[in-house]
Order: sequence, then C-alpha cells, then structure tokens
Amino acid sequence: MTRRLAPDGSPRVPEPAGPRRNSVVDCALYVGGKRRSGTWTYAEALAAARQTDDGFVWLGLHEPELAEMTEIAATYGLHELAVEDAVKAQQRPKLEQFGDVSFLVLRTARYCEHTELTETSEVVETGQVMLFIGPNFLISVRHGDACRLAPVRADLETKEELLLHGPWAVAYAVTDRVVDLYLEVADQLEDDLDILEAEVFDRQATGRIQRIYQMKRELVEFKRAVMPLQRPLMTLTAQMNRDVPKEIRRYFRDVQDHLSRTVEQVNSYDDLLNSILQARLAQVTVDQNNDMRKIAAWAAIAAVWTAIAGIYGMNFEFMPELRWTYGYPTILALMLGISLALYRWFRRNGWL
Repeated sequence: MTRRLAPDGSPRVPEPAGPRRNSVVDCALYVGGKRRSGTWTYAEALAAARQTDDGFVWLGLHEPELAEMTEIAATYGLHELAVEDAVKAQQRPKLEQFGDVSFLVLRTARYCEHTELTETSEVVETGQVMLFIGPNFLISVRHGDACRLAPVRADLETKEELLLHGPWAVAYAVTDRVVDLYLEVADQLEDDLDILEAEVFDRQATGRIQRIYQMKRELVEFKRAVMPLQRPLMTLTAQMNRDVPKEIRRYFRDVQDHLSRTVEQVNSYDDLLNSILQARLAQVTVDQNNDMRKIAAWAAIAAVWTAIAGIYGMNFEFMPELRWTYGYPTILALMLGISLALYRWFRRNGWL
C-alpha cells in the first residue's frame, strides 16, 4: 500500500470525517517566518507545525457552521464554550483563557458611504472577528465584511521577523487592522457631525430631529465595538502576561495608544451629538413658542371684531349710534382702526 505524504514529506493525517464546507478562506503553514508552499488541510498543517520548533498554522474561517467548527475544535483542542461563542458571533470584545489557548473577541467596524444622512441611513457597519491563539496555531473566525483579513495576511507575509514571534504576531496584526479601521470610521464620523452641526445651527435650520437620533444610534453601535476592547488590550500589554512574547507586547501597546485616541474621539462625538440634539430641541421649542405667539396675536385681533359685532348683535333698543346714518361705517372703521393698532403693536414686540 502506498503511504500518502503531506507536501513537506511528513505523513499525511486523515481529515476528520464530515461534510466539506466553504468556510475555510485560507489555511497556511508558517515555518521560520515564511509561508510553506502547497495546499494544506487544517489537520495536515497542524501536524506539520508540531514537528517544528518555529512553525505555526493560521487557519482563516468565514462564518462557519457549528458542525464544521466542532470538527476543527476536535482537531485543535478548542473549548466547547469558545466554539459556541465563535459560531453565534454575538459577543462583546473580551479575552478568555482556556488552558493554553487564548480566545480573543474583536468587534469590527466599517464606515458606510452615503450621499446624504437620512432617518434610516446606515453609517457604521459592524461585524466580529474571533481569534483562537494556541502554542502553534491561530484560528481566525470572521463574521461580516467590516474587516477582511486577506490584506492583513498579505502584509504580514512580507514581515518575516514579525512572523518569527508565532501566532501572537498574527493576533497583533489582526487587532491592529481592526483598530486602524476604528480610526478611519471615527475620522469620517467627524465629517458627518460637522455637516449635522452646521445644518442645525444655520439661520434657516430645517434639519429633522429624526436624523440626529439616527446618528446617535449609529454612534452607540460604534461605541459598543470600541469601548469594551480597552480591558482585553490592558491584559495583553500587562507585564505579568507571559503568554504574549515581550516584543509583541510592545506592538500591542501601540495598538492600545490608537484605541485610546479612538475612545477619546468617540466620547467627544457623543458629547457633541448630545449638544446638537439639545440645541435642536431648544430650537423646536422656540419655534413652537413663536407659532403660539402668532396665533395668540391674530386671535386678539379677531377678538376685537367678534366682541363689537357680538354686542351689536344683541338687538338692544338703546345702543350707541344705533339710529345714526353713519353708525355702521363708523363701527367698521373703529374695528379696523383697533385691529391696525394691535397689529402694529404686535409687530413692534416681535409677535408677528
């Protein structure tokens, strides 16, 4: 019987039984900071990596189903709770430890281009990336298209010295890409807020308050992605963390600095948006007060005609100018004169 061998000459490990899925985006074996050529299954790549001192596997998955993820977990020794979280993709950013495997959850964000901010505009699209970081492997599970990892892989493969640090170098590169996208989203959100602020404080302000609420919702969604990541990064950069190589901790500190800048921007945007919302509410209140004053002024003018006409409509026998030939036009002139006087007075006081 002919024995099948892997591309590097090592014995081929059978792939676990089960249906083939399309969630595997890429499976690469890195040895000495370089990618080994050939096509690898995730089981073959792991077996080959374990035969070297400086080899590791980067397995990239996109929205895997539970059955396939369970097979991969059996091969790589992943904890069932982390596997369940990776499939559901409804987690906050966090860092958990399961034996010698670290489980890092990141929420990704991407700015959605739009010509005009409306009441239903999607400004920020979010997704998730989960990383399983083991001694000789890294598994990235991506949900959504807010952050594609192919450019990260291509860039990282040109940096052999960084790849020599193993799976944590990949974890740094992915985290750095996610946080860089945060910065891009924050900068573009600033432009939207500037436009929204200019419209609200314009002399002829016509901005609907629903647009401000929509922007508020989108900012909250972005905030949920950014803010919780601070704690995991603090853990990764701590001196007592021996799982992360010392050199990679320095890289993570740079990511932490970028995240801190984004957090400051998001907090300032939140405060600014609250101010814009309060200003618009105040404008609406002022507009309503102005409308009420105009209505009251016109009602006062109309009351003059109503009162005088009502008195003469009582048909009393003895009334002023009742038998006078010019009584009717005189009363009309009196009503018109009082109305004009009230109109000028209301105009002078800003009611009309």
